[in-house]
Amino acid sequence: MELALNQLPALLSAVWWPFCRILAMFSAAPIVGDNMTPLPARVLLSLTLAIVLAPVATPAAHIELLSLHAVLVTAEQALIGFVIGLAFYLTIAMIMVLGFAVSSQMGLSMAIMNDPMTGFSSDVVSALLYILCILVFFSIDGHLVLAGVVGASFKAWPIAAGVDFPTMRSVAYNVAWVFSGALLLAVPMIFSALVVQLGFGFLNRVAPTLNLYSLGFSAIIVFGLFMLAHLAHAVPEHYVNMTGRVLELLRLGFG
Repeated sequence: MELALNQLPALLSAVWWPFCRILAMFSAAPIVGDNMTPLPARVLLSLTLAIVLAPVATPAAHIELLSLHAVLVTAEQALIGFVIGLAFYLTIAMIMVLGFAVSSQMGLSMAIMNDPMTGFSSDVVSALLYILCILVFFSIDGHLVLAGVVGASFKAWPIAAGVDFPTMRSVAYNVAWVFSGALLLAVPMIFSALVVQLGFGFLNRVAPTLNLYSLGFSAIIVFGLFMLAHLAHAVPEHYVNMTGRVLELLRLGFG
């Protein structure tokens, strides 16, 4: 019994540092970090994965549990895990920005509802594209990809070895890539809605007595749904490509 108590600090140390990194990653990662995943389930999943990855998550130096060094290492692991999860969240953020851009062109941005999955207010198109990305995420085994990436991070960024700030900075710079990627996907939709609105503008010059406000609003919604049906076919492929780019970014950071 006394021998088991003497080994308890070493066992806690072997599980605690991976647990902090994995829990921070799951809290920032898409789908797993959303409100639809209960916090106890997220903690239990992080603890299970930390126990599995304990053999490869050995600290680079000895760490006293009750010391300032341990607090700094805990914050370091939380920061690394948060950046890894944020890198994967950028792909979902691109789809959400795309949904807001498309819904604003269709006139559906006025219908804002509280999304219980993300905890934020979103429009109908963004919620639809988000559900589509969830299906794609699990179809490409995204949960296994997250586990593989966090396992590889312990070899690239060992515990208590410091923070790789160049990789953190490159992830932060990719926020601009989110908006550019969403804009490129939304350009066909924006241009098509502009053509329809210009057509109704010319029609208003020919027949000013028509109530083109109500007629044009309905026509743009119908045309927008038609374009959205074609856009939905391209979103999964782009989502997979963006996920591959995130993995390439993390691979360069691990290298």
